[in-house]
Amino acid sequence: MSNEEQEFYTDGVGQIQYAAGMIRCNFISLVPEQDGKNLTAKSRVRLVMPPQGLLNTFNSMQQLIDKLLEAGVLHRANPAQVAAPAEKPAAKPAAKPAAKTAKKKK
Repeated sequence: MSNEEQEFYTDGVGQIQYAAGMIRCNFISLVPEQDGKNLTAKSRVRLVMPPQGLLNTFNSMQQLIDKLLEAGVLHRANPAQVAAPAEKPAAKPAAKPAAKTAKKKK
């Protein structure tokens, strides 16, 4: 058995689920399709950890993000630069069913 750590490359997280008491993260790679123009996300590695492990990982990543922001490697997006989600048409109010009048017993 080797003491060397395995290294994986990922283009991102394709899906995160909570099932059977565990967090399951599917890491993806972007793979060119046969036309060579379009990329398809393929699941490559699944990481399974308890919820506390996710929280610890999130805290570690947040600390790294803060350091990268401070070093100028990352920049916070200006809210005006972030594209607003497409507005959905206003939902029509649901028609109220006709009120039933209860007959009083005398």
